[in-house]
Amino acid sequence: MSQIDIEKLHLWVQDRDTVLKYSTHVEWRYGKKPDYTYSNEKFAQESTRNHLPNTLETLVQNLVRTFDIEANFKTNPAQWLSVVPDQFRMSINGGSRYTITDLINSGTYKLMIGNTKDYKASEENFTTSTNLFHTAFPDGFLWEVLEVYSGPPYIVYKWRHWGQFTGAFKDYAPTLETIEVIGTSVAHVTDDFKILSLEQYYDNTNFLAKLTSGGKLVKTPEEQPKPKSFWQKLRLGARG
Repeated sequence: MSQIDIEKLHLWVQDRDTVLKYSTHVEWRYGKKPDYTYSNEKFAQESTRNHLPNTLETLVQNLVRTFDIEANFKTNPAQWLSVVPDQFRMSINGGSRYTITDLINSGTYKLMIGNTKDYKASEENFTTSTNLFHTAFPDGFLWEVLEVYSGPPYIVYKWRHWGQFTGAFKDYAPTLETIEVIGTSVAHVTDDFKILSLEQYYDNTNFLAKLTSGGKLVKTPEEQPKPKSFWQKLRLGARG
């Protein structure tokens, strides 16, 4: 593609803070819009890429970040901007094609991982699945575009998900290491960059193996008052 003037395009391909600034009258899952101040700070410190403005890489990263906001926090499909609601489908490793309603009801973690030896998606719901991974990664699980291989209408891109495994995963001890997941996606988009379909490919067994590599917890530590995690701040719309 030639040079892109992203600021002249639609809201859903702008940077995440701009999207939230102009997202009004939205039915937010937790009653308030999320706040990504802390996430932005960590991203600036830990990201492996520094995509130039007005590049396809920046546009794709913005679009997927808008999709992530909506998948986690918007409960009314009609208010989603990043997809064509009645046509959208998402698949994981060539499996079932999920609808926008599936995403709202189940959440991204449940659908992305599915049924494995150490995680049973069929036994989880949005709340239990989300809490499980937010406990394992209390400082957040960041996401970035690494490379974009082709432009629209079929955008193929490589991505990286990462976070510090400092909280327990079920009854498995944290290893305190940074867990990194690398994957590839194919997004079929309209002329105005709304997502029609999203195919995600990554190794979910390797991800779960890292989350269970610390072994079972010897005992449950006594409950102590803890500061709000990154995820709680997102839910509450906390500033700072």
